[in-house]
Amino acid sequence: MLMTVLLTGCGEQYLVLDPKGPIGQSQKDLIIISTVLCAIVLVPVLILTAVIVWRYRDKKGNKAAYHPNWEHSTKLETIWWSIPIVVIAALAVITVQYTHKLEPSKPLVSDKEPLVIEATSLDWKWLFTYPEEGISTVNYIQIPQDRPIQFKVTADTAMNSFWIPQLGGQIYAMSGMAMTLHLQADEPGLYYGSGANFTGELFAKMTFDVKATSDEEFDAWVDEVKNTYPALTQEGFEELRQPGASDQQFFSAFPEGLFYSVAMQHVKDGSSGHHHGGGAEESAKTTKPSKDVSHEGHENHAGAAGADQGSAEIADADIHAGH
Repeated sequence: MLMTVLLTGCGEQYLVLDPKGPIGQSQKDLIIISTVLCAIVLVPVLILTAVIVWRYRDKKGNKAAYHPNWEHSTKLETIWWSIPIVVIAALAVITVQYTHKLEPSKPLVSDKEPLVIEATSLDWKWLFTYPEEGISTVNYIQIPQDRPIQFKVTADTAMNSFWIPQLGGQIYAMSGMAMTLHLQADEPGLYYGSGANFTGELFAKMTFDVKATSDEEFDAWVDEVKNTYPALTQEGFEELRQPGASDQQFFSAFPEGLFYSVAMQHVKDGSSGHHHGGGAEESAKTTKPSKDVSHEGHENHAGAAGADQGSAEIADADIHAGH
């Protein structure tokens, strides 16, 4: 109990118990249900352990020989075997139900179209590209509230884990794979996000802000980025992918097919990459090019020419449910 109280002050672990979206809320419910079911077995066992140790301890001056009198009780055997079996069965059923319900690539039920955001793990920073809006950011995400967000997640080099504790669980960011994660923020606010997998010297600085706002504020922010900040060229991306931490950055455009050129960088010609979730139509939607990217950026982008082919390869790849 003391450990539980102390752990409530441990940053992002505490945020899991303060969800702000449907996925986070469902995961919190699963945690609470699992804890209660486990406590049905654990609490009595721990109490009886303490009572038995105290009651049958070896007292000072006790020289009596130990002659145990073994006795079998069908009633007791039935009780202490049936309760754990029932608890384990209940946990199994509930876990299977929630596992299917919370499948990361499963779209959220909503009357609004999901906003697509491509997340790329770099050393040691996060690059986010908005294919439909044509903008990109570093270590910052802005999203509209009450609208599903479809994250496409990959890694440039080391494997990482993309995590926004108050909105939902983690999903791996892996080089050569494009993973899919659906989340949603039910209310406006500033949420904590991080890379939750150890990736080297500055991995602790791989944190980012997630700001949920109204649709109007989101649209105004997109316009501001488009009209205020420079474009991310291929040379700029090559510099950005070099190892090192970064502050928040904003770009009005980015090289065409940037996300999939990173995800497909290890794929040989004629073979297919790996994509978790989504179909051909969905993948085609997420590869919409940035309209405002400079001509210079197009010329220097090694993967731009094969962006459409790479997208098709990913769309036709096997679906991987493990994450």
